Amino acid sequence: MRETRNILGWLGMAEEQSILLDSKKHVEETYKTVAFFADAVKSFINGDLTAKSKAIESVSQSEQQADILRSKMINELSEGMLLPPDREDLMHFVKTLDKIADWTNGAARLLGFIESKLPENVLKNISLGTDLIVSSISKLQEAIIALTKNELKNAISLSAEIDHLEHAADDQKKAMIESIIHAKLEPVNLLLTYQLAEYLEGVTDKIEDCADFIKVLAIKSK
Repeated sequence: MRETRNILGWLGMAEEQSILLDSKKHVEETYKTVAFFADAVKSFINGDLTAKSKAIESVSQSEQQADILRSKMINELSEGMLLPPDREDLMHFVKTLDKIADWTNGAARLLGFIESKLPENVLKNISLGTDLIVSSISKLQEAIIALTKNELKNAISLSAEIDHLEHAADDQKKAMIESIIHAKLEPVNLLLTYQLAEYLEGVTDKIEDCADFIKVLAIKSK
């Protein structure tokens, strides 16, 4: 049976290893961004607007740290010795990874504009959508770690789980929009909650895009 080629062997020399290891740091920071957003949602549902504002500020700060890591990785890719196809693929991965934090920050900003109490069914759907994001980013973090450890089957399996979560997020977006329509909200809250539904599903889309790259990388490395 042919020995599985080490993932770092496929990527190449020290610079490629550095990019993959930096991506671990980036997804760790992105996870913090999502976790802070989840805290903001929980505080909002509980009616604690002070805690909500504090958590939203933490989302912004964490997103800025993720952006710093993204810039570092792009600089490494621009100055490195990678061949164009590999460099372009990794560049796309880095930028997509950064969009997760960016979209989460966007969702947090929208939540910050919602000041009045929303109907319970709308709050329930916001909470469910947030739970899917947390689950997805957790799986992505595990998949990247599995990739660095050369656990290729596990990385592919985790990526498949993220696909299922993204499909669930599509259904959840539909359910949330239905709850918003039936809630007969004021125009401002109607606009904000509808956009929030778009952003919540958009975050899981970006996570799935990263998972697809991990899946391809793992398959190429076999």
